[in-house]
Amino acid sequence: MTPHDADPAPHDADPASGDTDTDTGPGTPGGAAAPGLIPAPRTLTWGPPGRRPFVLDAETVLSAAPGTEGVARLLRATVGAATGLDLLPGTEGPCVELALDAELAPEAYRLTADADALRITAGSAAGVFRGTQTFRQLLGPDAFRRAPLAPGRAWEVPAVAIEDEPRFGWRGLMLDVCRHFLPKEDVLRYLDLLAAHKLNVFHFHLTDDQGWRVEIKRHPRLTEVGAWRSRSKYGHRQSDLWDETPHGGYYTQDDIREIVAYAAERHIRVVPEIDIPGHAQAAIAAYPELGNTDVIDTTTLSVWDTWGVNPNVLAPTDNTLRFYEGVLEEVLDLFPATTSPFVHIGGDECPKDQWKQSPLAQARIAELGLKDEDELQSWFIRHFDTWLAERGRRLIGWDEILEGGLAEGAAVSSWRGNAGGIAAAEAGHDVVMCPEQQVYLDHRQDGHEDEPMPIGYVRTLEDVYRFEPVPPGLSEEAVRHILGTQANVWTEVMQNRSRVDYQVFPRLAAFAEVAWTPLPAPAERDFTGFEERMTDHYARLDALGVDYRGPGGPLPWQKRPGVRGFPREGAPPEVWTPAV
Repeated sequence: MTPHDADPAPHDADPASGDTDTDTGPGTPGGAAAPGLIPAPRTLTWGPPGRRPFVLDAETVLSAAPGTEGVARLLRATVGAATGLDLLPGTEGPCVELALDAELAPEAYRLTADADALRITAGSAAGVFRGTQTFRQLLGPDAFRRAPLAPGRAWEVPAVAIEDEPRFGWRGLMLDVCRHFLPKEDVLRYLDLLAAHKLNVFHFHLTDDQGWRVEIKRHPRLTEVGAWRSRSKYGHRQSDLWDETPHGGYYTQDDIREIVAYAAERHIRVVPEIDIPGHAQAAIAAYPELGNTDVIDTTTLSVWDTWGVNPNVLAPTDNTLRFYEGVLEEVLDLFPATTSPFVHIGGDECPKDQWKQSPLAQARIAELGLKDEDELQSWFIRHFDTWLAERGRRLIGWDEILEGGLAEGAAVSSWRGNAGGIAAAEAGHDVVMCPEQQVYLDHRQDGHEDEPMPIGYVRTLEDVYRFEPVPPGLSEEAVRHILGTQANVWTEVMQNRSRVDYQVFPRLAAFAEVAWTPLPAPAERDFTGFEERMTDHYARLDALGVDYRGPGGPLPWQKRPGVRGFPREGAPPEVWTPAV
């Protein structure tokens, strides 16, 4: 019995999907319901009644055209492991064929299945890989297991023709491993989960006040000191509870290389985030000279043990610039441009109080001819924008980098609502839409008191499904600057993998469809049809071992009674109007 067998489930699934121009057809031959595909493909046509399915068995061979060998290797490692089949190379007999077609867009693919073959053709290896995820879904939930449940079983894919292509090129998940550290194996697992949902960007939040998570060899105290805190707030920062267990961890440089390579095999780009100039107390605790030493005694600081916006920010000195240039030199080596063209430098929630009190900071403002502390923050951002551009990379930061003037080549992660994204896109900057009010998955999924450590606004599965990444009213030119969208997961109240799973799923499935599939306007989307397809998808998540929130709410062991959260009531506001 899986952990979620006790949950009430939605109605039996119809074929995917009623949300697009997909032709769902009558179901598979023989009358069985077709598996609900998530995300829904652009077009899908089931074979007519009587058309024989493709049978995957011991006779099936795998043909991989040049350029698709890596996808074939992963297919044997996943579908081969789940089915117990060798899928040996070959072209004779029943065959799974992987091929490239330069006329297709890079991530576009065609999948056809009949009695003779299952063919996946795409514009690149990435598109072939996306097609294999659809293939796995068509095989059924057991194709997501790591070993066969019934060796010798025959596996069937109904006769079908699918043509598919993503709506956005940036379909991401941001995972915070600073507030609560996730071991390397858990990160690799999340890359598999992203791949299974056709997401292609992993935003890796590696530094913050509560911990520094990446080894930097020239500055060893960043992990010797900055990766560990003596205790942690339990619940929201307003809670009076503490977990007195020391907490920490970090990824060695070889761990990072493994994570990046693992992501690349799954055609996922990794965007590392190194926070500058705020969210820096862990770094200052390790190297006190990085802080505003003329305002506070930075030698008394330790890695922060609670949550919120921290007042201790980097000092605007040449030493700070050289220090972080050294950090970023090692980061660029770990995250090569071929798989990580963007580097995220944070730029958010940087209180200016210490700079206002600091004679050194005020002298810097005067020296540079800046108007105020906002422009001093912009000076930081512009410096690293230029520094990264000289090395063939692009800077991306949270929408606060708009304040004081945006660096010329910078892209924006619009988190405080749509306004920052609108302002940046209309000014000609690329934008990733990730508004807190819609796609922060640490926000609670229901208003019931049983939700564990409830944070933020209620954001249900349906709310996420009705999220629209392109803000209304954008000019045609500005729309072209919307790179895509991502969901963000901040882990203040997520102490381990199970808690992350609970907050992320099933909402990430809804988000994945929003990012991949060209859906109608939010009010016109067929959420009922999506719920029906989720019946099949819950079984896939069970096979993958995901501790998701079931449709009936938290199971007994998923609750956290008596731990104070910070629920926010009412409709989430558009909280910010940029002064640009």
